Amino acid sequence: MKVQRILPTEEAAELLGLVREIATGELAPRVAAFEAAHEFPREVVRTLGKAGLLSLPYPEEYGGGGQPYEVYLQALEEIAYHWFAVAEAVNVHNLACFGTAAYGTPAQREELLPDMLGGELLGAYCLSEPEAGSDAASLTTRAVREDDGYRVTGTKAWVTHAGHADFYNVFCRTGGPGARGLSCLVVPGGTPGMVVHAAERKLGVWSNPTAQVGFEDVRVPAGRLIGREGKGFLIAMGALDCGRLGIAACAVGIAQAAADYAVRYARERRQFGQRIASFQGVGFMLADMATQIAAARALTLAAARLKDAGLPYSLEAAKAKLFATDTAMRVTTDAVQVLGGAGYVSDHPVERWMREAKLLQIVEGTNQIQRLVISQGLD
Repeated sequence: MKVQRILPTEEAAELLGLVREIATGELAPRVAAFEAAHEFPREVVRTLGKAGLLSLPYPEEYGGGGQPYEVYLQALEEIAYHWFAVAEAVNVHNLACFGTAAYGTPAQREELLPDMLGGELLGAYCLSEPEAGSDAASLTTRAVREDDGYRVTGTKAWVTHAGHADFYNVFCRTGGPGARGLSCLVVPGGTPGMVVHAAERKLGVWSNPTAQVGFEDVRVPAGRLIGREGKGFLIAMGALDCGRLGIAACAVGIAQAAADYAVRYARERRQFGQRIASFQGVGFMLADMATQIAAARALTLAAARLKDAGLPYSLEAAKAKLFATDTAMRVTTDAVQVLGGAGYVSDHPVERWMREAKLLQIVEGTNQIQRLVISQGLD
């Protein structure tokens, strides 16, 4: 299905052309092999970094791309269309840069952002814990203040890029119970006392590792505290608003890939003397796919435009994440159905897209949490 895009500038159109060129030439030919090997494509991600695609929405003065979120999300959708695990890497890296860019002091931005945004380094975002998922305010990883910094102890769960990241945004407790006791530290990868546990055996997204990361008396300089003590929950929620838009864009990319594949298959596969696309049972399914994807994309970009205009967008981000990821799950499941038995085997990528879509309904706040956020925000 041809996607018509309205981009704000000629530069943005050229950028999206570059993304498509890299995605088709560097990503698409490799995805099957890396997924099968459960291997993280670090050099592929580094290629995106060198092209400036790891930091599109951040200020140019620090090495970012200076692009509106509306443009960044369309680039992310294009990457997810070809290889979701890489798009997830881009989205998580942007989450990891958010705290420093939005809440760091001028000195911290000057020191940290150029390396974070330059393309060589990769970030990780450490919020969840084994006993603190949706209830982030109850996390227990603790950072105790010492003369020259902090000593961090605890365990983080579901850490994307665990063992591969060059820096980790670690949310930890510096004060009392609840959200106001949380702070955010940027911890360099490989700091003594950090222990990366065995990778989780996941349903999908095999080429991007997820694991627990332990902190055993990890010493972090005071200058790596982002903002000030007690700002951690605010930083985390701000990052998640951005991340939800990223996940929505990834969901649109996966759904579009699955729908395009199903359309091509339905136009080639013949039964009872005709192409199966001509049967209403299949054709109407394809029509619903196209309509739902268009609606998800529109909702996602509308929320991005609010963000770009400096207007409140948290509720719209939650709506976009909810609708787009539910759409991706529905579209990929229907794509498997269109292919029938062929859709259930790994000879065709639709089964992979269905497994990946399930993750999107969980990360950056489950869709049940999105419904809670939306319902509580209704006037």
